[in-house]
Amino acid sequence: MTQNLKSVQEYFDDAGPTDVTALFADWKALVDRLSAKVQQRFELERDASTLELEAFTSENGPSGSVRGYSGPEIDWMIHSHMENAAAGFVNVHLTIWLGPQVRVPHFGMALGAFPQGWLFLDSVPRSNLLVDTESFDAYYAPLNDEWERIQAENDWLQPFVSRSAFVRASLSPTAYCMMGPGDRRTTDLVTDLAERHLDRWLGWVDEAQPVPVEEQAALAAQDELVRRNIAERDPANEMGDRFFGPEMTQQLVRALWGGDRQLPRPHQR
Repeated sequence: MTQNLKSVQEYFDDAGPTDVTALFADWKALVDRLSAKVQQRFELERDASTLELEAFTSENGPSGSVRGYSGPEIDWMIHSHMENAAAGFVNVHLTIWLGPQVRVPHFGMALGAFPQGWLFLDSVPRSNLLVDTESFDAYYAPLNDEWERIQAENDWLQPFVSRSAFVRASLSPTAYCMMGPGDRRTTDLVTDLAERHLDRWLGWVDEAQPVPVEEQAALAAQDELVRRNIAERDPANEMGDRFFGPEMTQQLVRALWGGDRQLPRPHQR
């Protein structure tokens, strides 16, 4: 596997216009299917702050959708996409931030193209894993062999290493953050990884021990701060500025972390 420290913007600009409509369709279908599975498992309500983001467009072609949900077990779930597929850019999200009733890692997934296929898939930590070895042993150590195998057996993959130190700090030790050609090899591998990880994550939630009530407010506050920092410090927000302008991009960023939310958080219900 080779490594190239280029930003999303640089990959996109260097490639020139490349139609990735077919890859966008594959990514969106996968995320739609996973989102439907999550909504079958959890009681979720659409947050009214995202209704106006159901469909948004820009004059020069880009479009998108952001749907935010919350419920008794889920603090904030985002099912979204932003695309200018005809020009070579796609970003599709499914991020699920649990309420503080359990300490299971959050589910983080983003699929993209700029114009090569891109995957981020992670179990977003709720604690310092160098201290919280119980969480490390439960949720990360068992995934390490598979993580190593995926890197070793697929030499057509390329790691995506962000130039942002903050982004690198946000990744768990078993995060997938990689690029591949926008063909069936990539979509098949990503589909398999994503579907199995969601099933595993749902199992973690079902088996989790409850967090004491007196500890839940602090955990919820930490979760929201992590979510906000990740959304606001994402260097790829520059692509939003480019396609939709700074004002719309700031609204989209707030939607990603729940800055305009109207529904109560799980521990406040």
